[in-house]
Amino acid sequence: MNKYIRLTMSDREEISRGLAAQWTLSHIAHNINRPVSTVSREVKANCKSKRCYRAARADQKALNIRHRQKQLKKIDRNNLLKDYVLEKLRLKWSPEEIAKRLKTDYATDMIMRASYETIYTYLYCLPRGSLKKELLKCLRQERKYRHNRKAVHAKRSTITDFLSISERPEEVQDRIIPGHWEGDLIMGSKRSNTAMGTLVERTTRYLLLVPLTGHDALTVRTEFAKAIKKIPKHLKKTLTYDRGAEMAQHKLFTQNTKVRVYFADPRSPWQRGTNENTNGLIRQYFPKGIDFRTVSREEIKRVQDQMNDRPRKALQYLKPDEAFSQLLINPNLR
Repeated sequence: MNKYIRLTMSDREEISRGLAAQWTLSHIAHNINRPVSTVSREVKANCKSKRCYRAARADQKALNIRHRQKQLKKIDRNNLLKDYVLEKLRLKWSPEEIAKRLKTDYATDMIMRASYETIYTYLYCLPRGSLKKELLKCLRQERKYRHNRKAVHAKRSTITDFLSISERPEEVQDRIIPGHWEGDLIMGSKRSNTAMGTLVERTTRYLLLVPLTGHDALTVRTEFAKAIKKIPKHLKKTLTYDRGAEMAQHKLFTQNTKVRVYFADPRSPWQRGTNENTNGLIRQYFPKGIDFRTVSREEIKRVQDQMNDRPRKALQYLKPDEAFSQLLINPNLR
């Protein structure tokens, strides 16, 4: 392979003269002993019309590009900023969450600023190696390629005598009054047939992860009830769920917890958007195919704490822990 040699100022002057004389690009390339593709790229990069090409301007532009390439990226130039970004990435924070939270944690320090685009660029421009591999795995979408979704819906038994989401109080939709929850299961591998429960408060995005020994109706009702009973009375009003068979004992659940259960329409995940979005974040910790029998309760509690300590865009980058604590401390917010 021939070694690439950059265009010189004299090459660019020859290109400029050739264009002014209305020579073809092939003729110009032959004169300066370069491939036609090199001349074509040079002209396209520096002018919209061949008559507008100027050798001095094109040469200066090339110098500026080479100078920028040699400069350290913004995150590399600030060790404190770099340490902060890497630390939060390892905690599974998204680049956007990190960028917004910087403005809160370093409100008066304008040096500690980086847009989420800057963080993404930094990640994907890292040289191949263990660090890049580690950090890219921390992103919510770590797949290299997109795959078509498969429209596969599990067979579910009929839920009887239920309250439809259309009967849910208007205050739930507005998210003004706290205490309304959304619930779901995160399934493990098909071979293990295991699952973990998730409960999310709609106003604060506060998360409860519920370890399960099975995902039958009795187990789900019992474990969900235990988790809900730990919440203060004024912060548990309703639960919105899909029509999964695991919530078949919803009437007993309501009797035990005083929390009314409303069921979303079939195949309408957007009606429980808070829970669906949160489940996507949880998958960063517990990917598809996991066997939940191998996950300890301590690990589940650690992930729950990390999720509740993670700034959320919907909360103006407050953390769920902070938003939930405000409801406990300030009675006017209840």
